[in-house]
Amino acid sequence: MEKEEKKVFESYLSFNLGEEIFAVSVKKVLEVLEMQYITKVPRTPDFIRGVINFRGEILPVFDSRMKFNLSVSQDTSRTVIIVFELKVNDKVWLIGAIADGVRDVLEISKEQIRPIPELGSRYNTDFLLGMIRSETGFLMVLDIDKVFSVDELTLISSSVDAEAEGVVGNE
Repeated sequence: MEKEEKKVFESYLSFNLGEEIFAVSVKKVLEVLEMQYITKVPRTPDFIRGVINFRGEILPVFDSRMKFNLSVSQDTSRTVIIVFELKVNDKVWLIGAIADGVRDVLEISKEQIRPIPELGSRYNTDFLLGMIRSETGFLMVLDIDKVFSVDELTLISSSVDAEAEGVVGNE
């Protein structure tokens, strides 16, 4: 008698960006925050909305729609900031991502995740693990550690640090 292989499921947080649905491993999510005032920081990339105070630390917040080349829209009462812990080149970074709303926590097996088609994708597919077919279309599974390059994270970090020093120095 052959042993059946047991499917291993992992929990993923699903969220909306416009009509699109994305999912990311809950292991990477620290917290989901209500939308709040975001302080603008000069000389940061366009997709960086600014910074917020997160547990006493300065947290850069990016506009997910801009980063993923989706149409930009106004924040609503459902808009949230998802705080992620990224690990890039053995360094841990905290960053907030604006999403149009959180949907569900899903249990997904690796077998359910299908490869991204080569043609017709309007996304940079380097940071997508794959896609899952759902009742309403497709859900895109993110590899959140690959959304930003080390150069982008360094630029964001140095811009935020320089601005923080300027603010502290001028008080």
